[in-house]
Amino acid sequence: MAGTMTAPAAPALAFFATLSVEVAPAHEIGTTPAGRRRVIPILGGQVRGADGWTARVLPGGADFQAIVTPTLAQLDARYVLETEAGELIYVVNRAIRVASADVTARLARGEPVDPALVYFRCSPAFETAAPSLAWINERVFVGSGVRRPDRVEIDCFTVL
Repeated sequence: MAGTMTAPAAPALAFFATLSVEVAPAHEIGTTPAGRRRVIPILGGQVRGADGWTARVLPGGADFQAIVTPTLAQLDARYVLETEAGELIYVVNRAIRVASADVTARLARGEPVDPALVYFRCSPAFETAAPSLAWINERVFVGSGVRRPDRVEIDCFTVL
């Protein structure tokens, strides 16, 4: 039939990179209208990308968190990656972390927690001026994270 349109296919994912972001203890701001505010300094870290590329996480960023309920944390991390070629990538990573009240409290105290007990999903955005990486400015990414006592590990995927 003329003019009939098919629905778009569900998007697929392709592995982009694993980020291991080293963090310092949280600065506890306290309870504000937005929730229990915390700022976690980013100390550094490593990135391993698809096809073997690597980068380092530069120190100086931070993860701005609000624990809005006993089970829900909203995260907003901002930091910079430097590739082995010296190219810089600005990262803005918004996430939610959901777990039982007990597990959320343990995470906030910096204790080890079984990642299977936590729903930690993110939507990182990558921005660069490097011509060889310009394509990342034009893609959507999603990820899945794990909070360790001294770092956050995130697997990032390109939405195809």
